[in-house]
Amino acid sequence: MQNKFVSILCGGLTRAAVTCPLIAALGLAMVFAPTEETMGQVQRILYIHVASAWLGLLGFAVMGGCGLAYLLRRNLAWDHWSRAANEIGWLCSSLTLLTGSLWAHSAWGTWWTWEPRLTTMFVLWALYSSCLIVRSSMDEPHLSARIAGALAILGLLDLPLVIMATRWFRGIHPVSPEMEPMMQVTLLLNVIAFTVFFGLLFARRHSQLVSESLLHQLEIHVLADHPPVVNEVRTIPPLSLETF
Repeated sequence: MQNKFVSILCGGLTRAAVTCPLIAALGLAMVFAPTEETMGQVQRILYIHVASAWLGLLGFAVMGGCGLAYLLRRNLAWDHWSRAANEIGWLCSSLTLLTGSLWAHSAWGTWWTWEPRLTTMFVLWALYSSCLIVRSSMDEPHLSARIAGALAILGLLDLPLVIMATRWFRGIHPVSPEMEPMMQVTLLLNVIAFTVFFGLLFARRHSQLVSESLLHQLEIHVLADHPPVVNEVRTIPPLSLETF
């Protein structure tokens, strides 16, 4: 009983230690950070946009690295890490595209344009989505891990294109906008807070996947030792006039 109480207390303190800085960083970005002269309040989307974009790229790097480790070792433990990164990274990349569209509508007058940075980020999101579809549509874990791992390794080629798109290609996406010192501090705090928060989600999701895998193995073991008994269905002979 005491150990359970300590475990619950530690879990609550961990969540509070992660969530409170995130709320504080968002409050700093939305209220206390200076307002940009040209774009006004819309510029505040930048703090969430940059943080989510960083995590989207980091998540794909982790997914690709773990996918490669699985293909070399054929150990599903690596695929659990890859799958957790897949789900969290997809969420971050979706948030990146959403906040980017909101920012683009105010800055460029359009919700979307096939600009190099946006296009390469959309390709990354499509690869994230493809891996999720593969994992959800296949029951054989090793087969889905192999296909998702191959897609993740292929997607690693897109990472430098996303990062360097504004420097290698001619586009309208800003390279590195000038910011006041207070804005830079706010951006850095948001990046750190988002990284810690989504890192906790990543670890929790990995633990869930490991538990699901162990439960599935236990079910297979139990069914192998004690196969289900199919009750014999007794048929009732049809009634005839002779019965009466």
